[in-house]
Amino acid sequence: MTTLKTTPLHAAHQRAGAKLVDFAGWEMPLHYGSQMEEHKRVRESAGMFDVSHMQVVDIHGPQAQAFLRYLLANDVAKLKTEGRALYSCMLNEAGGVIDDLIIYWTGGDTYRAVVNAATAEGDIAHMQAVAKDFDVNVEPRPEFALIAIQGPQAVEKTLPLLPADLRNAGDLKPFSAVWNDKWFVARTGYTGEDGFEVMLPAEEADDLWEKLKDAGVHPIGLGARDTLRLEAGMNLYGTDMDDQTNPLTANLGWTIALKDAERDFIGRAPIEQSKAEGVKERMVGLVLDGRGVLRGGTRIETEAGDGVVTSGSFAPSLGVSVAFARIPAGVEAEQLHADIRGRKLPVRVVKPVFVRNGEPQIDLPKN
Repeated sequence: MTTLKTTPLHAAHQRAGAKLVDFAGWEMPLHYGSQMEEHKRVRESAGMFDVSHMQVVDIHGPQAQAFLRYLLANDVAKLKTEGRALYSCMLNEAGGVIDDLIIYWTGGDTYRAVVNAATAEGDIAHMQAVAKDFDVNVEPRPEFALIAIQGPQAVEKTLPLLPADLRNAGDLKPFSAVWNDKWFVARTGYTGEDGFEVMLPAEEADDLWEKLKDAGVHPIGLGARDTLRLEAGMNLYGTDMDDQTNPLTANLGWTIALKDAERDFIGRAPIEQSKAEGVKERMVGLVLDGRGVLRGGTRIETEAGDGVVTSGSFAPSLGVSVAFARIPAGVEAEQLHADIRGRKLPVRVVKPVFVRNGEPQIDLPKN
């Protein structure tokens, strides 16, 4: 029997009575009692997530920028100010998504990446293999814990608990970071709300977690994290894309930088070919206004053939079920049909962003 890995906050989850589950080989909290209540807390006040199962990787050396410009589909040369961050896919030679990640420029020839838990081992192996052709070091940093604090009150509740020299984090623009010798604080997140992601020494994580609880920040599990990110229109690796997925079919075309014709990157040729020929599928948002829940794998009927839901759930902020679905590219209909347990139910096609900063981005049915 395989022993599950645990984060530095495992004891805190046990103290809080979390329902612990296996997530990518880690024992992680699914919820602390009510997933719906946790979702609501993040949208209305502030919640915190243990994301220490994700992996911090530092990249440094004389050819760090050249390495990352080849490794990633987005272009780190866009980062002109220290502390700025970029979201990118890391592609394979066929143009499939190995992982999606955030990369920060920390000045000079140094960068910091955060990769997904389920893909971390393979990501790091791939990065280190590619790095052999560059004068660069790829250094995993397992000594860090990561806590995400999200919600409209996240900034005001978190700032007093940060080291004094990092309290200017409240002035950060989105996708920016500040740091000192031990802590790294970024204005990023995975919920569509304001907040921070804090990287800090593992041995200091429990103390910050308890102080955040005392400040009224509620622990949030993986269940609410999934419905929050879905409402916010954010893809989940392994569900909405994987190493067989062309990012152009997963609403990730904006993360691919092709403007510099001289820059080669892994997967560029098949992506350019796909753009020239036109992709056969596209991702859309769906809304089920009636009763029922859209789930991953649900068949979507269109006049051009079947599509499929990649992520779907009841959306607590909206009171309806929403989903991402991959459908034939030529379909322009504003209404399709979902096959739910043999019933063909009408679904609306919308942009795949349903909630942003607590506000609905779609029209809701009138009662």
